[in-house]
Amino acid sequence: MDQSVFDIFLITMSGIALIVFIALYFVEAGYGLMFDRKWGLPLDNRWAWMLMEAPVFLVMLAFWWSSDRKYETVPLLFFLFFECHYFQRSFIFPWLIKSRSRMPLGIMLMGICFNLLNGIMQGEWIFFLSPANRYDLAWLQTPQFIVGTLLFFTGMILNIQSDRIIRHLRAPGDTRHYLPEKGLFRYITSANYFGEIVEWCGFAIMTWSWAGAVFAWWTIANLVPRSNSIYHRYQQEFGAERLKGKKRILPFIY
Repeated sequence: MDQSVFDIFLITMSGIALIVFIALYFVEAGYGLMFDRKWGLPLDNRWAWMLMEAPVFLVMLAFWWSSDRKYETVPLLFFLFFECHYFQRSFIFPWLIKSRSRMPLGIMLMGICFNLLNGIMQGEWIFFLSPANRYDLAWLQTPQFIVGTLLFFTGMILNIQSDRIIRHLRAPGDTRHYLPEKGLFRYITSANYFGEIVEWCGFAIMTWSWAGAVFAWWTIANLVPRSNSIYHRYQQEFGAERLKGKKRILPFIY
């Protein structure tokens, strides 16, 4: 893929993300708390999560393996950070899920499609299209790399911690919904999503690339409207008084 085609790819992905951002304020994506059979055949949540997330792990692995830059320090670190997230998300997180919840086939297929495109977007930039000397050893001392790395791992830790809090809300066999209150859930109802947004904004800063920025924008476009849906669902189930003082996804702001 040459640079001009890649630029069109990034613009197209950004435009689709804007459409998704607007649409998700009117149409709930029917998985998790908002599960809805209209999105397709229900699948076991654990297998669906693995099948949905693993493609981006494998695509990035293929780009790394086929690149002449695969042993250069900075691109290798980007690769390892990225794969660290998706190894956890693809092969660890799904098998920690305790509930017998389901994911519609349509949601899984859309997730696979995005993850394939995102793997191409990140891998193409880091390993093939970025200028040859852009990510030399001096990059490790730049504010972008230092700040981005701190944000990336802070977001990852928040995301994993928040997912753990959600998993432990129910006793074995319990199917009721509970309002999470620990950790960042004291301030927002979607702390796990906040962590993921921080993580990928950190990756965008770390790589200082349009590819990273488009991925961060996609994360925001997908998760901010969903956090709004979750907030309103909690209001319906637990009453507005229980949510008093809590925001949706940005502490003290939204």
